[in-house]
Amino acid sequence: MNQLWIPIVIVAVIGLIAGLGLAIASILMAVPKDEKAEDIEAMLPGANCGACGYSGCSGYAKALAHGEAQPGLCAPGGAEVAKMVSQYLGLADVDVEAKVAVVYCLGSYDNTSDKMEYEGIQTCAAAAQLAGGVSSCRYGCMGLGDCVRSCAYGAIDVCNGVAHVEPSRCKGCSMCVKACPKQLISLVPLKKQAVVRCDNCDKGAMTNKVCKVGCIGCMKCQKVCEAGAVKVEHFHATVDPEKCIGCGKCVEACPRHCLTMMEHLQA
Repeated sequence: MNQLWIPIVIVAVIGLIAGLGLAIASILMAVPKDEKAEDIEAMLPGANCGACGYSGCSGYAKALAHGEAQPGLCAPGGAEVAKMVSQYLGLADVDVEAKVAVVYCLGSYDNTSDKMEYEGIQTCAAAAQLAGGVSSCRYGCMGLGDCVRSCAYGAIDVCNGVAHVEPSRCKGCSMCVKACPKQLISLVPLKKQAVVRCDNCDKGAMTNKVCKVGCIGCMKCQKVCEAGAVKVEHFHATVDPEKCIGCGKCVEACPRHCLTMMEHLQA
């Protein structure tokens, strides 16, 4: 019987020594808490989207606490969080420009069609690997919802084959921007401005074959823009938000109706 207790005692002693060793190591190697960073992180929304340019909310909070970053970079938090952080750090309030995501495609089933019957993995990332994607337009939205699944705020849905962002729900976290394999989504300032809702860069004749509303690079929008905000390159028009004054002349001139006003996107 005594022989049975010997190994039990040995194992118990080893466990006790190991436990004491770990306890001592945890004390000696403990990382001091950064209470300032923890307080700031508690103010942040916890989206961990990386839109601020740091590794999530904890990374941004640490940078703020050490004076390595400025308040106002947290898109989901917006002006409210920026004000809270500024007051906590004793800094002046910063102006925060609200931004929302916009899908640069109007390729619904009313305007275009799929070039194949896709039965593979139901994600845009997977479908994009097959002959450039499902849509007849190789630049167009495939409507399989990678952006929808990435949005924590329910701001995106797929309607009639194309993704749509509801600006009133969008927090500008940029997760959908990262999720889209076609890079069809970008953040734009939430203001009255013209937006080209197409990303096609093919020649006009080719674009016309695959989509009723695709940009054909006709340059009519560029010619009527008095602010010099519209530029056509590689058969594709773009609008500079900084220069756009929201007059709407380019929208009226566009024969393809792929130019829309931001105010319409908010409706």
